[in-house]
Amino acid sequence: MKPSNDSSFFGHPGGLKTLFFTEMWERMSYYGMRALLVLFMTASLQTQGLGLTVATAGAIYGLYTGAVYFLGLPGGWLADRLIGGKRAVWYGGIIIFAGHIVLAIDLQNLFFVGLILVATGTGLLKPNISAMVGQQYSEEDTRRDSGYALYYMGINIGSLIAYFVTGYLQEDWGWHYAFGAAAVGMAFGLIQYHFTNNTLDPKSVEPANPFVGEARKRAWMAVSAVVVAAVAVIVLAHMGTIVIEPVALAQKVAILFTTVFFAYFGFIYFKGQLTDNEKKRLWALLLVCIASACFWSGFEQAGSSLNLFAQNYTDRVLEGGSFLTSWFGMTAIPTVWFQLSNSLFIVILSPFFAALWINLAKRMIDPSYTLKCAIGIVIMASGFLVMFMASQYAAQGLKVAPMWLVTTYFLHTVGELCLSPVALSAVSKLSPKRFAGQMMGIFVLTYSIGNIIAGLLSGNFDPENVNEMPNLYLQIALFSIAIGIIIALLSLKSRHWEKSGIEEKA
Repeated sequence: MKPSNDSSFFGHPGGLKTLFFTEMWERMSYYGMRALLVLFMTASLQTQGLGLTVATAGAIYGLYTGAVYFLGLPGGWLADRLIGGKRAVWYGGIIIFAGHIVLAIDLQNLFFVGLILVATGTGLLKPNISAMVGQQYSEEDTRRDSGYALYYMGINIGSLIAYFVTGYLQEDWGWHYAFGAAAVGMAFGLIQYHFTNNTLDPKSVEPANPFVGEARKRAWMAVSAVVVAAVAVIVLAHMGTIVIEPVALAQKVAILFTTVFFAYFGFIYFKGQLTDNEKKRLWALLLVCIASACFWSGFEQAGSSLNLFAQNYTDRVLEGGSFLTSWFGMTAIPTVWFQLSNSLFIVILSPFFAALWINLAKRMIDPSYTLKCAIGIVIMASGFLVMFMASQYAAQGLKVAPMWLVTTYFLHTVGELCLSPVALSAVSKLSPKRFAGQMMGIFVLTYSIGNIIAGLLSGNFDPENVNEMPNLYLQIALFSIAIGIIIALLSLKSRHWEKSGIEEKA
């Protein structure tokens, strides 16, 4: 184990530096490609896009983003049981890089192969690199929380780079260069990881709970069989032997993930030999999970319907004397740049929210987890009320000012800061200690469910039917507000559940 006084990276262990920059470049590649997906899929064949309908593109977008989170479950299992976190991050990064290269080389013919590779690699890298951050600290090290805060900053720096670079390249150079930039970003991450991973704590190298002997052989055989079956399906689908209808598939996958969530949650509740207090806390956690799924189904419109609104109905034209026009010759704000708002607002507002909860607690005002999540949903919903008003102008044939979208992203970010870190904290605190890892895996399913629903919802926002947009945005806003109010009312009861036996030792 590294000595506790290792402070070579801004007062933190040197291993954090390796993970910080690896994650920064990986997130640059992920968010850069994610920002382009719906725009590329709906672009006409004449502009070298895929020419898909908005409904199909939304479903594919939802399946991809949902799969990224879902594949984190087997990715974490592989690291824990077979290869260790250090190797999992390395192999995951290589698979991501391969996927981006495939996309940069042949977007039209190998687009879905590239998506599958990136999603698979991300599922292997993402959960394990996050877990490795904590492994750089001893159990008694008080720097752990601030280390995660610094690591989270790397994520947002990576997303800022992604939007700036891919947005500019897509507008001025074309799709291949924009997708290629994501490959370059992942290459930077792999290079620095290769040369600096010797700083990682030894706990990051070997599996935490490895299979041995025959069990290890059987596990590798099962993994190999799954890989061969997946490759066979991909090849057959690429050849046209298997025909996949994205919207129908997304609907079935959403039902499957939701069923798995409730079945696994119910199994732990009824068969986990829990105490009465543990069961009460699980009821509170169930509300947090439902809030999470609903929140992300709205928030993830950023890369789909809001992205299309920015492209088609927002006034992006730059005046002649602007800095971007004078220095870069740009005549319009790149569509993707509007998504910068979320990352910028997170960087600016995160310290404020961290201080807010502390100060409220000092004043004996400590909202329950479920109430905080309810507030987050309602604030996110208010962003869609802004879009309801903006889309009314668009329905009249007008281009709306950029501030409408920026305001929406601001409200969505405030909602995210109310809900996302609070929900993660709730999982760690309310889960039965012996099921903590499994409950985090169950919670991650809410991200997958939310993302797939977001993709299906975005399919209704066809730019060709702009007159329907105001009602669609209003429906999302009112539904989200209703969910928020219901959860807020239930929080009066769940506050008691959250406190039930919280002091008892596992």
